Amino acid sequence: MAAAGETPLSQANYSFGRPWPELNEGLSYTDTFRCADAETTTTLIEFYSENYKSSAPLPGWIHRIRNGQITIDGQVVTDPDTILREGSKLVYHRLAWQEPFAPHLLQVLYEDDDMVALNKPSGLQVLPKGLFQQRTVLAQLQWKEWKMPPSTCSKRKHVQSHPVPVHRLGRGTSGLLICAKTKLAKVRLASYFAEGATNAANKRDETEVGKERKISKFYRALVTGILENDEDVITQPIGLVHYPGVAEGLYAACSSGKPAMSKVCVLERLGHQNQSLVQVEIHSGRPHQIRIHLAYIGHPLVDDPLYGIGGQPKFVDLESSSTDISFAHDGGYERPLQPVPGDCGYHLHAHWLILCHPTTNKMLKITAPLPHILQTREERCDQQADT
Repeated sequence: MAAAGETPLSQANYSFGRPWPELNEGLSYTDTFRCADAETTTTLIEFYSENYKSSAPLPGWIHRIRNGQITIDGQVVTDPDTILREGSKLVYHRLAWQEPFAPHLLQVLYEDDDMVALNKPSGLQVLPKGLFQQRTVLAQLQWKEWKMPPSTCSKRKHVQSHPVPVHRLGRGTSGLLICAKTKLAKVRLASYFAEGATNAANKRDETEVGKERKISKFYRALVTGILENDEDVITQPIGLVHYPGVAEGLYAACSSGKPAMSKVCVLERLGHQNQSLVQVEIHSGRPHQIRIHLAYIGHPLVDDPLYGIGGQPKFVDLESSSTDISFAHDGGYERPLQPVPGDCGYHLHAHWLILCHPTTNKMLKITAPLPHILQTREERCDQQADT
């Protein structure tokens, strides 16, 4: 049911997705060598081991070079001590590999000439990163043939070759993902999400100062423990902290981090399981914000492998793995033994949102069906009655 001022939506209710190939297509990374000092020389191994430490340890880069995976000006070079010349074009060819399991089917909840709303399954990454370069939402969007505006439509010249996500969901998070079909929709929708972060920085809710918000996002989560208050507002900043096995650092509760705001509402207390079912409205969209914020107040998501009480990682090995000279078969680092941000298992679902349509300016409400485990008792009873 649409609230006052909202446009009710008819469910598109169809699924699409192509099964993943066994191997992806590999990747190529291109650099142009620039010499900082004409009096010094730089070898091939020095260039890669110093500039791309996060990709592989020194022995791993030697392995890649000797394996013929690097070319200089189009020629394969296998000697790590090759001297580089100013302006040389370097290409590292990452060999094709089998990516970890990921679901491939996506449900379309809403679609028009400007945007698409998807129901993303848990376990599917949105954009390419790390081991997942092909098994992503973006790849499925690229492979599908989409209905385009008529050639007589003024929007046609602004249409992209395929829809693109305008925000992200964690790999283990399921639910609503908004994608833009046109360049204008992409800019406007992305700005709506950015507005939330700005208001979180000011620690204010636009509705409290009489300004209509362009987007409101509501999630459903299952957390450990029984929350005492029916409602809570969490404004703990989120920033990067050192974490072995994650080169760029791990997002966690951090006093020097960026502002973030989450509003938590208890839907059901499951005393016999020592768990609570909650709704979370986020005003900002920091990475892993809901997982971190709920853990920060002492109620981590059930089965979250990474974040513990306080919004910090559960397992922190102070002995950095960067000194380990071992490497994986492709020359890169071995997968860390401790949990990493992309690991799944927790129960978090982007349930519904209200947004201002990027071209009509009408308010739309879109809802993604809830997984059974995240339904209240009343919702389960209603579902059984309907069937």
